Amino acid sequence: FSKAMSQAGTSQFQEVIRQELEYSMKVELDKILATAPSNELEHTKKDLEGFKKLFHRFLQEKGPSVDWGKIQRPPEDSIQPYEKIKARGLPDNIASVLNKLVVVKLNGGLGTSMGCKGPKSLIGVRNENTFLDLTVQQIEHLNKSYNTDVPLVLMNSFNTDDDTKKILQKYSHSRVKIYTFNQSRYPRINKETLLPIAKDVSYSGENTECWYPPGHGDIYASFYNSGLLDNLIGEGKEYIFVSNIDNLGATVDLYILNHLMNPPNGKRCEFVMEVTNKTRADVKGGTLTQYENKLRLVEIAQVPKAHVDEFKSVSKFKIFNTNNLWIALSAIKRLQEKNAIDMEIIVNPKTLDGGLNVIQLETAVGAAIKSFENSLGINVPRSRFLPVKTTSDLLLVMSNLYSLNAGSLTMSEKREFPTVPLVKLGSSFTKVQDYLRRFESIPDMLELDHLTVSGDVTFGKNVSLKGTVIIIANHGDRIDIPAGALLENKIVSGNLRILDH
Repeated sequence: FSKAMSQAGTSQFQEVIRQELEYSMKVELDKILATAPSNELEHTKKDLEGFKKLFHRFLQEKGPSVDWGKIQRPPEDSIQPYEKIKARGLPDNIASVLNKLVVVKLNGGLGTSMGCKGPKSLIGVRNENTFLDLTVQQIEHLNKSYNTDVPLVLMNSFNTDDDTKKILQKYSHSRVKIYTFNQSRYPRINKETLLPIAKDVSYSGENTECWYPPGHGDIYASFYNSGLLDNLIGEGKEYIFVSNIDNLGATVDLYILNHLMNPPNGKRCEFVMEVTNKTRADVKGGTLTQYENKLRLVEIAQVPKAHVDEFKSVSKFKIFNTNNLWIALSAIKRLQEKNAIDMEIIVNPKTLDGGLNVIQLETAVGAAIKSFENSLGINVPRSRFLPVKTTSDLLLVMSNLYSLNAGSLTMSEKREFPTVPLVKLGSSFTKVQDYLRRFESIPDMLELDHLTVSGDVTFGKNVSLKGTVIIIANHGDRIDIPAGALLENKIVSGNLRILDH
């Protein structure tokens, strides 16, 4: 009895603390809102209201963990193999199906992890083309080939909006209508006090660190609030294809689109997630499971500590989310109006330059799958997942492993196996400008399995790499791989001794 009483007392106490925190947050947000100029007032109010809802849920929830006992394998037919979707072929009227589509690219990220300033989408990835150039070329090629009008929508963040808009003028003559909208701007909160560190609405100068874009799960509310969602529905658009702008494999797939618009059983899916088979490199990727009779995306952050190794097992959880998603516009509108989109909160801790510990509350776009009706996973080929997160990834997409055609990269037919080599470039290559300086030309990598480079290493022109190549320059040493060198199953260390691997 006394245990029950003390538990009741604890939960009452926690409830009081929660209410006090919510009240303090409201007071602080009202102070911030009072500093907004009249032309930003409505917009800022929406942002802060959205944040308040997220903060309320953050205080209510007992932590991110899923109940591991409830996780089940998805039913057989809930994840379809791509081959089966493709085998249906395409209808004669594919143009009318394409005209119902909108391509949305998540363009909120900066290129800081690769040592670049400004939006990541403006980094050159192939023959001077940026991520954005390639995207526009792909959609333009579609529109010209099928005489259609598929628009491109960019979800920018306050970090990327200005720079992106400046660059969009260069596409004014291309056959792609381009729209942008901004995701929300939320205040970072002090980890100790759980109060915003911002004192006013400005986000320039010393205030840049006070605000953050709250993850791509924010797409539903921002898209709806921008008015663009309604405009596109009004133009007869029915589905969006959403993907990360740095995933060069995420091109419009006509077979998946046809499956959505002309479902074999007559019942349309509101949400399709492209998944692909895990390799050892993807063990942390979110996976699709069956949970309380719904398809649900489970991310590693939600897994109880005791089960993390099981979650990473390639044999038990064989697939992961590519973040290529196909979603019905009418369903987004319906759920947004009912406030019925449920996404788990991701608590992302950061340490600011001055040493202050803050947290930012985020959500992920794929986590909403459980809120939609008749959701489906499609197990797609690995080629649809080609993200460029690091200069190691950049080396792969710049190399002769791929050929470029109308903005799309395809694996070279001369490559004998369908997987890409494992490439690990050391810290001397992290920044794009350092990386570019170290390669006089990109090596021939068609027969490469594995490349590890560490330390002060440079590559001359026309180098060929085959099999497993490991190049390690010790501290203070430098290794220059000479022009025209062929390294096949070699370990190169310290003073340029070349050994057989």
